[in-house]
Amino acid sequence: MSEAMQTGARPLERSADERLKKSTLLAEAMRRPELGAIAGLAAVIIFFAWRADASMFTLAGMMTVLAPASELGILAIAAALLMIGGEFDLSIGSMLAFSGLVLGVCLVVLDWPFELALAATFAVAAMMGIISGQTVIRTKLPSFIVTLAFLFILRGISLVGLKAATGGSTQLRGIADAASGSPLAGLFQGVAFPGTFRWLAEQGLIGRFPSGLPTVEGVPVSILWFTGFALLATWVLLKTRTGNWIFAAGGDQNAARNSGVPVNLVKTGLFVTTACAATLVAVIQVMNTGSTDALRGDQKEFEAIIAAVIGGCLLTGGYGSAIGAFFGAIIFGTVSIGLGYTRIDSDWFKVFLGGMLLLAVLFNNFIRKKVTGER
Repeated sequence: MSEAMQTGARPLERSADERLKKSTLLAEAMRRPELGAIAGLAAVIIFFAWRADASMFTLAGMMTVLAPASELGILAIAAALLMIGGEFDLSIGSMLAFSGLVLGVCLVVLDWPFELALAATFAVAAMMGIISGQTVIRTKLPSFIVTLAFLFILRGISLVGLKAATGGSTQLRGIADAASGSPLAGLFQGVAFPGTFRWLAEQGLIGRFPSGLPTVEGVPVSILWFTGFALLATWVLLKTRTGNWIFAAGGDQNAARNSGVPVNLVKTGLFVTTACAATLVAVIQVMNTGSTDALRGDQKEFEAIIAAVIGGCLLTGGYGSAIGAFFGAIIFGTVSIGLGYTRIDSDWFKVFLGGMLLLAVLFNNFIRKKVTGER
């Protein structure tokens, strides 16, 4: 009996060993959605290290690259979350102009305090996100169509609203001045840690002008928002039940509902997130430039989606990462600004966008087949 038990145990032990067999480090890396973005960023850096002026890789040059990348990155991370959840939002760019209109009217026309104007702007954005999400859910129309409609609706409201508020102009000025007395204004404009950078310049650790002032005054606040949002989104996706719900809602809605996932609530919340992310970028831009206009955010929805796709998001949903979108946005910033440090015509940037999108889709499709075993 003992030998029989031992004999019967051997196949079980072999079976257990097979189940517990660890995959290789390369196989694990290939499963990560952000792999393509990291590889792409490395290739871009190597290219510009070869072709660009050395000043691009100074501290000042890096801040010049990261500042626009951070604003796009906030949009890209929100777009990535929504794409993982199985939906698209093509109205992100128009929401930038619309939110700038709401903030500007509240501050300049209605003379509200900045705190109240800020709360009202985010409340209106959240409401628009709810309307978009519920329209998609209740009509069962593709989110591509619904948000494409809102792209034109919000852009048109921004144009008409600015003309009405200014007496015919499509630009509203004086916004930063109206908010200058608020203690919250510093969260959305200028740079952080100016004292630290002055000290670094005094110690000779960073460059400085003949006057003694540092060549870099501080870290643009948009970079801090970008980094914080990326960390928060990554934590939500990987460490919380909400993250599991997002992946489930984008992977298979019916299976997710049968498992108790509140799919409608998750998708509506993701639309609210994209609207509020666009509003955050709008506030940062408006507070730094002091004005808003009807063309603000033009085509940013496409750039945000491309950055998310480069970051590993599948167009079919259920797969992707916030960190991938983070690196995808940095690739955008590096190329768009980096071309100015070379002798290459900046118009090649559009060619780069199309090529990167095509390569990212092909690469992500290849990875998906490897992970799922699909032929």
